[in-house]
Amino acid sequence: MITYYAYPKCTTCRKAKKWLDDQGVEYNEINIAEAPPSKEQLSEIYAASGVDLKKFFNTSGMKYRELGLKDKLADMAEEEQLELLASDGMLIKRPLAYGDGKVTLGFKEQDFEANWG
Repeated sequence: MITYYAYPKCTTCRKAKKWLDDQGVEYNEINIAEAPPSKEQLSEIYAASGVDLKKFFNTSGMKYRELGLKDKLADMAEEEQLELLASDGMLIKRPLAYGDGKVTLGFKEQDFEANWG
């Protein structure tokens, strides 16, 4: 079973959820805005992902722009970035799915197929 963090009003999240449902993938859905992953969970997900921590940020989100993170992230320690992500689910690229040591950020059908298909 995978853990699936999504935002109900997000079109991309809805497409990803439909894909999971259509494939019969079992998942536990969590509203990322109401219950974002903790710093510890994010650290574990980040370690399993094999991608740069900056990829976890929702760069098109209002909160990201409000905080001016485009210019600040480069100088921020990994620890600070994880704390920031854990502080507000809307800063996290969504949907975020993980399980069995695998992680997907956002929704690309080929990534979902490779990881959850």
